[in-house]
Amino acid sequence: MLDLRPQAVGVAVFDHGAAPDGVSDRQYRFDYLAQRIRQHNRLTAFAYPAAEIPGDMTRLRAAAQSGAAFDAPLIVMDTAPAAVLGAQFDSGLDPHVRRMVVNIGNFHALAFRLGPTGIEGVLEHHTGLLDQPRLEAHLRSFAAGSLTHEMVFAEMGHGALVLDPRPLDLRPAARTLVLTGPRRGMLHRSAMQPYLAVPFGDMMLAGCFGLLAAMADLLPDHASQIRACLADGAPERAPWEVEG
Repeated sequence: MLDLRPQAVGVAVFDHGAAPDGVSDRQYRFDYLAQRIRQHNRLTAFAYPAAEIPGDMTRLRAAAQSGAAFDAPLIVMDTAPAAVLGAQFDSGLDPHVRRMVVNIGNFHALAFRLGPTGIEGVLEHHTGLLDQPRLEAHLRSFAAGSLTHEMVFAEMGHGALVLDPRPLDLRPAARTLVLTGPRRGMLHRSAMQPYLAVPFGDMMLAGCFGLLAAMADLLPDHASQIRACLADGAPERAPWEVEG
Protein backbone atom coordinates (compact mmCIF):
# COMPACT_ATOMS: atom_id res chain seq x y z
CA MET A 1 0.00 0.00 0.00
CA LEU A 2 1.32 3.42 -1.00
CA ASP A 3 1.52 5.84 1.90
CA LEU A 4 1.02 9.34 0.47
CA ARG A 5 1.80 12.31 2.71
CA PRO A 6 1.68 15.35 0.40
CA GLN A 7 2.47 18.85 1.63
CA ALA A 8 -0.34 20.20 -0.54
CA VAL A 9 -2.95 18.78 -2.92
CA GLY A 10 -4.27 20.26 -6.15
CA VAL A 11 -7.27 18.99 -8.16
CA ALA A 12 -8.84 20.37 -11.34
CA VAL A 13 -12.32 19.58 -12.69
CA PHE A 14 -14.69 21.27 -15.15
CA ASP A 15 -17.70 22.76 -13.35
CA HIS A 16 -20.80 24.27 -14.99
CA GLY A 17 -22.12 25.32 -11.61
CA ALA A 18 -25.59 24.34 -10.39
CA ALA A 19 -27.89 26.65 -12.33
CA PRO A 20 -31.22 27.55 -10.65
CA ASP A 21 -34.43 26.23 -12.19
CA GLY A 22 -35.23 28.03 -15.41
CA VAL A 23 -31.69 29.31 -15.96
CA SER A 24 -29.58 28.00 -18.85
CA ASP A 25 -26.57 26.06 -17.58
CA ARG A 26 -24.61 27.47 -20.53
CA GLN A 27 -25.45 31.03 -19.54
CA TYR A 28 -24.85 30.29 -15.87
CA ARG A 29 -21.40 28.89 -16.61
CA PHE A 30 -20.46 31.86 -18.77
CA ASP A 31 -21.77 34.39 -16.25
CA TYR A 32 -19.51 32.73 -13.71
CA LEU A 33 -16.48 33.04 -16.00
CA ALA A 34 -17.23 36.70 -16.68
CA GLN A 35 -17.76 37.49 -13.01
CA ARG A 36 -14.46 35.94 -11.94
CA ILE A 37 -12.59 37.81 -14.67
CA ARG A 38 -14.15 41.15 -13.76
CA GLN A 39 -13.42 40.60 -10.07
CA HIS A 40 -9.83 39.35 -10.29
CA ASN A 41 -8.68 39.47 -13.93
CA ARG A 42 -6.16 36.63 -13.77
CA LEU A 43 -6.28 32.95 -14.61
CA THR A 44 -5.66 31.91 -11.02
CA ALA A 45 -9.03 33.48 -10.18
CA PHE A 46 -10.48 30.11 -11.20
CA ALA A 47 -8.72 28.33 -8.32
CA TYR A 48 -9.89 28.17 -4.72
CA PRO A 49 -8.76 26.89 -1.34
CA ALA A 50 -11.16 24.12 -0.31
CA ALA A 51 -12.87 26.29 2.30
CA GLU A 52 -13.62 29.08 -0.19
CA ILE A 53 -15.32 27.18 -3.04
CA PRO A 54 -18.63 28.84 -3.98
CA GLY A 55 -21.64 26.77 -2.95
CA ASP A 56 -22.95 26.43 -6.49
CA MET A 57 -19.69 24.93 -7.80
CA THR A 58 -20.79 21.40 -6.97
CA ARG A 59 -18.12 19.50 -8.91
CA LEU A 60 -15.33 21.54 -7.35
CA ARG A 61 -16.83 20.91 -3.93
CA ALA A 62 -17.07 17.17 -4.63
CA ALA A 63 -13.43 17.12 -5.69
CA ALA A 64 -12.47 18.90 -2.48
CA GLN A 65 -14.38 16.33 -0.44
CA SER A 66 -12.49 13.54 -2.20
CA GLY A 67 -9.17 15.15 -1.32
CA ALA A 68 -10.11 15.78 2.29
CA ALA A 69 -8.55 12.46 3.29
CA PHE A 70 -5.13 14.09 3.02
CA ASP A 71 -3.95 16.19 5.94
CA ALA A 72 -2.71 18.97 3.66
CA PRO A 73 -3.90 22.25 2.13
CA LEU A 74 -6.17 21.59 -0.85
CA ILE A 75 -6.62 23.76 -3.95
CA VAL A 76 -9.23 23.08 -6.64
CA MET A 77 -9.36 24.73 -10.08
CA ASP A 78 -11.31 24.75 -13.31
CA THR A 79 -9.57 22.57 -15.89
CA ALA A 80 -9.56 24.90 -18.92
CA PRO A 81 -7.99 27.96 -17.23
CA ALA A 82 -5.45 25.59 -15.68
CA ALA A 83 -4.48 24.29 -19.14
CA VAL A 84 -4.31 27.82 -20.58
CA LEU A 85 -2.10 28.99 -17.72
CA GLY A 86 0.13 25.93 -17.93
CA ALA A 87 0.57 26.19 -21.70
CA GLN A 88 2.35 29.49 -21.22
CA PHE A 89 5.28 27.78 -19.56
CA ASP A 90 6.40 26.71 -23.02
CA SER A 91 9.92 28.13 -23.35
CA GLY A 92 9.30 29.05 -27.00
CA LEU A 93 6.82 31.77 -26.07
CA ASP A 94 7.67 35.41 -25.42
CA PRO A 95 5.98 36.04 -22.07
CA HIS A 96 5.58 39.77 -22.68
CA VAL A 97 3.41 39.84 -25.82
CA ARG A 98 -0.36 39.86 -26.15
CA ARG A 99 -1.73 36.52 -27.30
CA MET A 100 -4.64 34.11 -27.46
CA VAL A 101 -4.35 30.70 -25.81
CA VAL A 102 -6.89 28.08 -26.88
CA ASN A 103 -7.61 24.85 -25.01
CA ILE A 104 -9.54 22.44 -27.24
CA GLY A 105 -10.88 19.88 -24.82
CA ASN A 106 -12.91 16.77 -25.47
CA PHE A 107 -16.22 18.55 -24.79
CA HIS A 108 -15.41 22.26 -24.47
CA ALA A 109 -13.18 24.64 -26.40
CA LEU A 110 -12.10 27.68 -24.41
CA ALA A 111 -9.91 30.60 -25.49
CA PHE A 112 -8.46 33.44 -23.47
CA ARG A 113 -7.06 36.66 -24.84
CA LEU A 114 -4.23 37.78 -22.55
CA GLY A 115 -2.25 41.00 -22.36
CA PRO A 116 -0.59 43.56 -20.08
CA THR A 117 -3.96 44.68 -18.69
CA GLY A 118 -4.80 41.09 -17.75
CA ILE A 119 -7.47 38.93 -19.36
CA GLU A 120 -8.72 40.75 -22.45
CA GLY A 121 -11.52 38.33 -23.24
CA VAL A 122 -12.83 34.79 -23.09
CA LEU A 123 -14.64 32.50 -25.54
CA GLU A 124 -16.19 29.14 -24.70
CA HIS A 125 -17.97 26.73 -27.03
CA HIS A 126 -18.81 23.03 -27.25
CA THR A 127 -16.11 21.18 -29.15
CA GLY A 128 -18.57 18.73 -30.69
CA LEU A 129 -20.45 21.58 -32.39
CA LEU A 130 -17.33 22.95 -34.07
CA ASP A 131 -15.40 22.01 -37.17
CA GLN A 132 -12.20 23.59 -38.41
CA PRO A 133 -13.80 26.36 -40.53
CA ARG A 134 -16.22 27.40 -37.79
CA LEU A 135 -13.55 27.38 -35.10
CA GLU A 136 -11.18 29.39 -37.30
CA ALA A 137 -13.90 31.95 -38.01
CA HIS A 138 -14.67 32.37 -34.30
CA LEU A 139 -11.01 32.74 -33.37
CA ARG A 140 -10.45 35.36 -36.07
CA SER A 141 -13.52 37.32 -34.93
CA PHE A 142 -12.42 36.97 -31.31
CA ALA A 143 -8.97 38.31 -32.20
CA ALA A 144 -10.54 41.21 -34.11
CA GLY A 145 -12.73 42.09 -31.13
CA SER A 146 -15.94 41.63 -33.12
CA LEU A 147 -17.20 38.32 -31.73
CA THR A 148 -20.30 38.74 -29.57
CA HIS A 149 -21.82 36.65 -26.84
CA GLU A 150 -25.08 36.39 -28.79
CA MET A 151 -23.30 34.90 -31.83
CA VAL A 152 -21.79 32.06 -29.79
CA PHE A 153 -24.76 31.43 -27.53
CA ALA A 154 -27.16 31.25 -30.49
CA GLU A 155 -25.31 28.21 -31.87
CA MET A 156 -25.39 26.41 -28.50
CA GLY A 157 -22.00 27.57 -27.25
CA HIS A 158 -21.46 29.18 -23.86
CA GLY A 159 -20.58 32.67 -25.04
CA ALA A 160 -17.94 35.31 -25.61
CA LEU A 161 -16.71 38.33 -23.69
CA VAL A 162 -14.35 40.94 -25.18
CA LEU A 163 -12.97 43.40 -22.63
CA ASP A 164 -10.27 44.88 -24.85
CA PRO A 165 -11.46 45.41 -28.44
CA ARG A 166 -8.02 46.20 -29.82
CA PRO A 167 -7.21 43.72 -32.63
CA LEU A 168 -4.80 40.94 -31.79
CA ASP A 169 -2.13 40.06 -34.36
CA LEU A 170 -2.42 36.33 -35.08
CA ARG A 171 0.32 36.05 -37.71
CA PRO A 172 2.07 32.67 -37.26
CA ALA A 173 5.52 34.22 -36.92
CA ALA A 174 4.38 36.15 -33.83
CA ARG A 175 3.36 32.96 -31.99
CA THR A 176 0.36 34.77 -30.55
CA LEU A 177 -2.15 32.00 -31.32
CA VAL A 178 -1.22 29.24 -28.89
CA LEU A 179 -2.93 25.86 -28.85
CA THR A 180 -3.25 23.09 -26.28
CA GLY A 181 -5.74 20.38 -25.37
CA PRO A 182 -6.48 16.77 -26.37
CA ARG A 183 -8.40 17.80 -29.51
CA ARG A 184 -5.89 20.36 -30.77
CA GLY A 185 -5.78 18.29 -33.96
CA MET A 186 -8.95 20.12 -34.98
CA LEU A 187 -6.66 22.86 -36.26
CA HIS A 188 -4.20 20.48 -37.90
CA ARG A 189 -2.95 22.04 -41.14
CA SER A 190 -4.98 25.15 -40.44
CA ALA A 191 -3.99 28.25 -42.41
CA MET A 192 -3.82 30.02 -39.03
CA GLN A 193 -0.77 27.88 -38.15
CA PRO A 194 -1.21 27.97 -34.35
CA TYR A 195 1.76 27.41 -32.10
CA LEU A 196 1.43 24.06 -30.31
CA ALA A 197 2.43 24.62 -26.71
CA VAL A 198 4.60 21.94 -25.12
CA PRO A 199 5.39 23.19 -21.60
CA PHE A 200 8.37 21.35 -20.16
CA GLY A 201 8.15 18.97 -23.12
CA ASP A 202 4.67 17.57 -22.39
CA MET A 203 1.48 19.10 -23.77
CA MET A 204 -0.74 16.72 -21.81
CA LEU A 205 0.58 18.07 -18.51
CA ALA A 206 -0.22 21.71 -19.32
CA GLY A 207 -3.15 21.66 -16.92
CA CYS A 208 -0.99 20.20 -14.16
CA PHE A 209 1.58 22.98 -14.56
CA GLY A 210 -1.17 25.60 -14.51
CA LEU A 211 -2.66 24.06 -11.38
CA LEU A 212 0.76 24.18 -9.71
CA ALA A 213 1.09 27.86 -10.64
CA ALA A 214 -2.30 28.54 -9.05
CA MET A 215 -1.26 26.65 -5.92
CA ALA A 216 1.77 28.90 -5.65
CA ASP A 217 -0.55 31.91 -5.87
CA LEU A 218 -2.90 30.65 -3.15
CA LEU A 219 -0.49 28.88 -0.78
CA PRO A 220 2.13 31.40 0.39
CA ASP A 221 3.95 28.81 2.52
CA HIS A 222 4.68 26.73 -0.57
CA ALA A 223 4.97 29.51 -3.16
CA SER A 224 8.74 29.85 -3.32
CA GLN A 225 9.32 26.10 -3.66
CA ILE A 226 6.68 25.67 -6.38
CA ARG A 227 7.81 28.72 -8.35
CA ALA A 228 11.42 27.61 -8.21
CA CYS A 229 10.44 24.29 -9.79
CA LEU A 230 8.31 25.94 -12.46
CA ALA A 231 11.06 28.44 -13.26
CA ASP A 232 13.54 25.67 -14.04
CA GLY A 233 13.99 25.86 -17.78
CA ALA A 234 11.06 28.23 -18.35
CA PRO A 235 11.28 31.92 -19.28
CA GLU A 236 10.44 34.70 -16.87
CA ARG A 237 6.69 34.96 -16.46
CA ALA A 238 4.86 38.08 -17.53
CA PRO A 239 3.11 39.83 -14.61
CA TRP A 240 -0.40 39.05 -15.87
CA GLU A 241 0.22 35.29 -15.96
CA VAL A 242 1.15 34.40 -12.40
CA GLU A 243 0.72 36.45 -9.28
CA GLY A 244 3.64 37.14 -6.94
